[in-house]
Amino acid sequence: MERRDAVRNIAFLMGGALSATTIGVFLDSCNTPSTKKGSGLFSADQDQLITEVADIIIPSTKTPGAKAAGVGPWISMMVRDCYPKEAQDVFVKGLEDLEARSKKEYNNSFLKISVKERGELLGKVRDETVAAQKADGEKAAAAEKAKGTGKTLTNTVKAAKYGPQGPSYFFAIARDLTMLGYFTSEIGATQALEYIDVPGRYNGCVDLKPGQKVYSS
Repeated sequence: MERRDAVRNIAFLMGGALSATTIGVFLDSCNTPSTKKGSGLFSADQDQLITEVADIIIPSTKTPGAKAAGVGPWISMMVRDCYPKEAQDVFVKGLEDLEARSKKEYNNSFLKISVKERGELLGKVRDETVAAQKADGEKAAAAEKAKGTGKTLTNTVKAAKYGPQGPSYFFAIARDLTMLGYFTSEIGATQALEYIDVPGRYNGCVDLKPGQKVYSS
């Protein structure tokens, strides 16, 4: 299976955990016109910042983290080549804001502050993103109620309805692509997950023992 297909399949399986923007990109098979393909969307420092952000989201523990799995360059490529201009702009602005907040709160670049400080700062961005998504979701639900549907749209339904052009959030895109890039990498699939080269027959209901890794194949 091509990695492109594997990433798309996992995106659909993780539908409820991903943002509508990312699901929309994969529903669109990464065919949304991007205005800035090739080099030039990110500076060299921003490429490095993306790598460090991914490594905060999935750090090395008993298994190698996102940096060791090469997730950072993959995120840069995906945003540059597959995401629409609106989402690209949000992502670049998010990187700029993260760097500015690091200098304001820690008097240094995000690349030079400690791992603990990076985690604290990114945690604030995560909490702000969750609050913004909740507020936007409540507005969307109110709009649907005003139309008489009375339905609360899931991210998968929003993506199918609006495509990748809906509201985008920097942290949500970074989190989505970190998970997708890591668990479809060789390190993620074979060390973080329980890799089975020849899985045999499909069993849709398997009891896992405490601490047992999720299967991949």
